[in-house]
Amino acid sequence: MQRRVLLAAATLPLLSGARAQGTPGPTVFAAASLTDAMRALAEAWRGQGRPAPRFSFAASSALARQMEQGAPADLFASADEPWMDYVQQRGLIVEATRRSVLANRLVLVAPADSRLAPLEITAQTDLLALAGEGGRIATGDPSNVPVGQYARAALGWMGQWERVAPRLARADNVRSALLLVERGEAPLGIVYATDAAASRGVKTLGTFPAGSHPPITYPFALARRAEGDATARDFLAFLTGEAAAPVYRRFGFAVPAP
Repeated sequence: MQRRVLLAAATLPLLSGARAQGTPGPTVFAAASLTDAMRALAEAWRGQGRPAPRFSFAASSALARQMEQGAPADLFASADEPWMDYVQQRGLIVEATRRSVLANRLVLVAPADSRLAPLEITAQTDLLALAGEGGRIATGDPSNVPVGQYARAALGWMGQWERVAPRLARADNVRSALLLVERGEAPLGIVYATDAAASRGVKTLGTFPAGSHPPITYPFALARRAEGDATARDFLAFLTGEAAAPVYRRFGFAVPAP
């Protein structure tokens, strides 16, 4: 039952925005961790009298594969560089528009009512001991979901991948992993700092050292199918421009200097 609920939550298309009077807004395929920031930016965009964008939020891997199969995305915002590389190598984006404008951190979380105290994460931190006997650690599926791939790198840096891998609760995206911890179905989770900050149901125990995993960056690009779409180009410029930076920071993202 738990697996069916997880799959249902992960595969439901999270579409927001509607067609404006006349011209439809751009369709944006965005990493699940961008949900809150993107929705806030969409409201600001609509406030300028522009057509409402439509969003599909999921794991970057799932979105990239949907694009490969012909899904009608106008913009793609990935939670890692490799999945943007994937669509670029297949000619699905306009390469000249690709920009990495955000950064994030990887954190260890527990349910809000957990008795575990905050700690400094080092290579010696025993995650299985923290999870308790039989306790699982929720994160994205390391085989394809970016947060899970960052988690795998961090666990490898700690020398704990082989021990921890059998005890992972592998979710289809970061928000599904977060939900498992919120519900108490997993005593620990490895998620992005921004998702942890957005949840009242978890608390952050510690941050994985930056050197324990590849940098968590978010590349944005215009889809090839929208190359001649002025509205899509304008919205991409808005999402990657100076006006959007304060919104991203409000949701906990780092916005590197140009």
